[in-house]
Amino acid sequence: MWTHADMCKRAAVELKDGYYVNLGIGIPTQVANYIPSGVNFTLQSENGMLGMGPFPTDAQVDADLINAGKQTITELPYSSYFDSATSFGMIRGGHIDLAILGALQVSKDGDIANWMVPGKMVKGMGGAMDLVAGVKKVVVIMEHNSKDGGAKLVNACSLPLTGQKVVNMVITELGVFTIDAGGVTLIETAPGITADEIRARTEAPFGVQ
Repeated sequence: MWTHADMCKRAAVELKDGYYVNLGIGIPTQVANYIPSGVNFTLQSENGMLGMGPFPTDAQVDADLINAGKQTITELPYSSYFDSATSFGMIRGGHIDLAILGALQVSKDGDIANWMVPGKMVKGMGGAMDLVAGVKKVVVIMEHNSKDGGAKLVNACSLPLTGQKVVNMVITELGVFTIDAGGVTLIETAPGITADEIRARTEAPFGVQ
């Protein structure tokens, strides 16, 4: 099975030259560590920053520079700052090319549930609903099954939805799936993993490319 690093490396393949990209909190933030050579893109954070640099060393930490996940970051020579209204104007206006997010569930139709964690207090849905509605392409990185073994790629989400019919690709430790009007398609498998093994751990029906 793929490690988290492997999953992030695969997600990084979806980054194209000139893209404006938003990385969700958790595993997706690590995608920035695996950018293909020669690909230049700009990271956007919904708390009001365009052009985020890498995570800082201890000597570089500036408490005023954080991303939407409250992690300290660095700036670049071309970084710019703005209010949240401008930031969400970029997102809602369709100016962000790609969002890579985590998820609790994704349905066979591309619905996503990722803001309400069962049994835990939450402050709100954050920017996820705007991102999945306004971004041109949505890629999800998630564990294939929940801690209790339940499927996360499902027929229909049982958790509160973040968006409907918005997910284009799902990457798990078992493989890579695309989702479009024709349904779910398995397009890659992790080394040593078969389609039958994945089918046994997946609720949603899928074809194999």
